[in-house]
Amino acid sequence: MAATRAKAKSKAKTAAKPKPRAKAKARSKKPSAWSSHPIIATSPENEKLLAKVRGISLALPSTTEALNHGRPCFKVRDTTFVMFLDDHHRDGRVAIWCKAPPGAQSMIVESDPVRYFVPPYVGPSGWIGARLDRKPDWAAIAAFIGESYAMTAAPKSRKR
Repeated sequence: MAATRAKAKSKAKTAAKPKPRAKAKARSKKPSAWSSHPIIATSPENEKLLAKVRGISLALPSTTEALNHGRPCFKVRDTTFVMFLDDHHRDGRVAIWCKAPPGAQSMIVESDPVRYFVPPYVGPSGWIGARLDRKPDWAAIAAFIGESYAMTAAPKSRKR
């Protein structure tokens, strides 16, 4: 019986000690410096461009403004449909990124590569970038924003 008690005490002690592997996992769960994005200020000279994009976007039903990766963006149904970027990663552009219908990205970018571009990160998903610092065609910008909104606001079709 004494031997059984000794084994039980021994098991209790080893169970109470944290395993080295568990400590390593606990240390790795510390928040990273990259886990949150700082708010990126829009330069004063570009506030007018943001105000114009804001006016077009917020005129659409059920639209809200929020920050996405520290940048102003516009959402519908909690999904971003337009992002405003002022010198994103020091690329020298003031632009919006928005969704485009399938196949439209290449047509738009090829039609005027000075004003339109394939944005990083979301470009492979068909989004387009439209420069606002190159005499933008505001009718086209409004049309891009409207199309992106319509694609986001439309209820998802269910597969049968």
